[in-house]
Amino acid sequence: MEMKDKVVVITGGSGGIGKAMAKAFLAEGAKSIVLADLHEDAVKAAAAEIGCIGTVCDVTKEADIISVVEQTLASEGQIDLFCSNAGAGGNGLLTEAANEVWQGQWDLHVMSHLYAARAVLPSMIERGEGYLLNTASAAGLLAAIGSGPYTVTKAAAVKLAEFLSITHGDDGIGVSVLCPQGVNTAMAPRSLGDGQTDGIIEPEQLAQTVVECIREGRFHVLPHPEVEDYVRRKGDDVDRWLLGMRRLRRKSQD
Repeated sequence: MEMKDKVVVITGGSGGIGKAMAKAFLAEGAKSIVLADLHEDAVKAAAAEIGCIGTVCDVTKEADIISVVEQTLASEGQIDLFCSNAGAGGNGLLTEAANEVWQGQWDLHVMSHLYAARAVLPSMIERGEGYLLNTASAAGLLAAIGSGPYTVTKAAAVKLAEFLSITHGDDGIGVSVLCPQGVNTAMAPRSLGDGQTDGIIEPEQLAQTVVECIREGRFHVLPHPEVEDYVRRKGDDVDRWLLGMRRLRRKSQD
């Protein structure tokens, strides 16, 4: 899908990846961008800076996402691309992370994508075209050592995106899942060792990869291309991959 004259909604849009994608889409000729974010001052400031629409939305509340979709359809007539991008870190292992942390990560990284799809797909299917971009993580394809709630929910986000593509591809709906490693945002890892990342990239670089992958209709959006090879190795011999990850975990504990 080309971005020219398209209407786009981006959650988690006040900074970092969301803001960079908005700028990249506008540079490609997007007609209208709606930034949605939990923090009112931040999203309004970002929208004013970029020259787009800013609105408050808690993506863990289905009613908020429905409201954003309905308001956008009323004002713009259609939504061509919905970027379900909001997310946050969630460290801890099984015994360290409280149930509230697990549930919070589930609501933020899985249910928010489900709510978005439920809200926007009917109008897209009626038109016979539309695109969903769900932000997950390389951790969802592989693993993040020491971040159980984050890894598990990001993996579920990848699986949900696969399900959406399988279920609605014949309806004219494109689906991509964004799976970066470290990006220079508030969520960037502070260290580069122990298999955490192959380098922290700038959000602008990531945004260009997103534009290219949406143009080509690629499912996996991998700003760190090394991830594709890691996923292939994991698929070739998952037992060997698990042994390697255990070695990395032991190394990180030394």
